[in-house]
Amino acid sequence: MDGFEHISVMPAEALSYLNPRPGGIYVDGTLGGAGHAGQILEASSPDGILLGFDRDQAALKVAAERLAKFGDRLHLVNRNFSDMATALAERGITGIDGLLLDLGVSSHQLDTAERGFSFQQDAPLDMRMDVTGGETAADLVNGLPERELERIIREYGEERWARRIAKFIVAARAAAPIETTLQLVDIIKGAIPRAKWEERLHPATRTFQALRIAVNEELASLEQGLAAGLQLLNPGGRCVVISFHSLEDRIVKQGFRRLAQGCICPKNLPLCACGHVPQLRILTTKPVMAGEVEVAHNPRARSARLRAAEKR
Repeated sequence: MDGFEHISVMPAEALSYLNPRPGGIYVDGTLGGAGHAGQILEASSPDGILLGFDRDQAALKVAAERLAKFGDRLHLVNRNFSDMATALAERGITGIDGLLLDLGVSSHQLDTAERGFSFQQDAPLDMRMDVTGGETAADLVNGLPERELERIIREYGEERWARRIAKFIVAARAAAPIETTLQLVDIIKGAIPRAKWEERLHPATRTFQALRIAVNEELASLEQGLAAGLQLLNPGGRCVVISFHSLEDRIVKQGFRRLAQGCICPKNLPLCACGHVPQLRILTTKPVMAGEVEVAHNPRARSARLRAAEKR
């Protein structure tokens, strides 16, 4: 089972901003390969507690093995981190001292062909992080109207060729269902003129990213989970989010700014009447980026953006 490889992104920076301490209660909302989780448990020894959330049962099994030495300090939760408030309430937890979210797809999920996340290997077009239910990427490409496909590819993938790709998908599925990753890759390659392919980016990258985000409702999960986590933070508790997509980063930036804002009265009022006080202190004025050495070792770190905030 422990072929589950995942290289944690910006581990030192994430740990530094999260600043875990003994006796604290911490949440890793995206457990994945448990790299960050292990660091948090080490740093919060001897009695810090970590609740690790993941929709992927394979990830939870590996985490249980890798983190077994921490015993009952680790609590595994097979749920989307957007359910954090409910899951913690069920366990009688009303406040936490830190929240870490390392968003996106894990290295293991990308590298496991049968999960259908990768455009490099042929596999069923799945892309679900939780394989026990919900629509697959094949369901979307074969069932959605052309305009909705175009919207998803344009918005979530930021793909300039979204209209042509959606048109080509609809034409192809009229002949036969699109069932595998490489079938879809061929359709995308046909839709984007060869002269317009980018040198360092596979032509299917943005469309596959868009479908993955749609299948797993990643942006809605982030909005809901981040809001819940920030509400649960104890005074002095910290939130660290690593995102890999501009839409994710925007949600985090705006979520932090809203709670860090003070008075929201109209500027022409001589005195504050709203009584609005900042709930957060933003620790990263600009997103923290991975260094050159890390990117050379782990190219997936290139697009990572880390933001952090502290509860007042």
